[in-house]
Amino acid sequence: MSAPAPVSTSATGSSSARPLTIAVTGATGKVGGRVAELLHDAGLRQRLLVRNPAKAPTWADDVAVAPYGQADAAVRALEGADLLFMVSAAESADRLEQHQTFIDAAAAAGVRHVVYTSFLAAAPDAAFTLARTHWTTEEHLRRSGMAFTFLRDSFYADFIPDLAVDGVIAGPAGSGRVGAVARSDVARSAAAILTASAAGGDHHAGATYELTGPEAFSLAEAAATITAVTGRPTVYRDQSLEEAYASRRSYDVPDWQLEAWVSTYTAIATGVLATVTDDVRALTGRTPLTLAEVLR
Repeated sequence: MSAPAPVSTSATGSSSARPLTIAVTGATGKVGGRVAELLHDAGLRQRLLVRNPAKAPTWADDVAVAPYGQADAAVRALEGADLLFMVSAAESADRLEQHQTFIDAAAAAGVRHVVYTSFLAAAPDAAFTLARTHWTTEEHLRRSGMAFTFLRDSFYADFIPDLAVDGVIAGPAGSGRVGAVARSDVARSAAAILTASAAGGDHHAGATYELTGPEAFSLAEAAATITAVTGRPTVYRDQSLEEAYASRRSYDVPDWQLEAWVSTYTAIATGVLATVTDDVRALTGRTPLTLAEVLR
């Protein structure tokens, strides 16, 4: 975890007479939805930002539609919100522009503190190409005038089994290791930060947390764990870069998507994702889940 930087704005506005409102994006998704449930269980006031209101949970009494790339709609949806949990947008060629538009809308609407789901080792030249967009999004938030907290997540442990096609995880990851984190642990970490901020604490403002699982494993070890826990025979097959690109070109996707798919593996191969931290436990008081526990 990096130390919080000084911020000039209060993360909570605790002197206000009205209850704080936490806006939660992706509130029908796997991470945002779980964050919304945890905040609801804690009795906190929230506004769920969704694409389809019909999919919002039945308990939700404040729901708004706020596409990231539509500035006016986002401003209207965020007016009156104090805290914002911003799940990164779906992968697309214009994801960075969507992020920047939404951040500008949040600032215009008066949001005070944004908790953003970034990616481990985000950098302008990150090995995982999509992590470059996360870095630029972080920079835009730093310049926004709002307080911010970055959750730099490793690859999701829940995603690892999805790499297998017909029982084979194939890619140029070599013997590299990844400290994959469960989505539920990311959600618990985010909810802990938002709850503390809503209660009047601002010690998370300016902080960057690296969220990982309790162990780093190779994809060969992951395949063995999937086999043992689920009974689905799974193996890892290492590929060269040429083999990786050739095997995926048949999907006829744009170049940015192809690069992202292949760099999922090459990022693991570099060793940069082998990081294991104690941040999940420090934030939630619970040891993060292992891959085997996620699979069960």
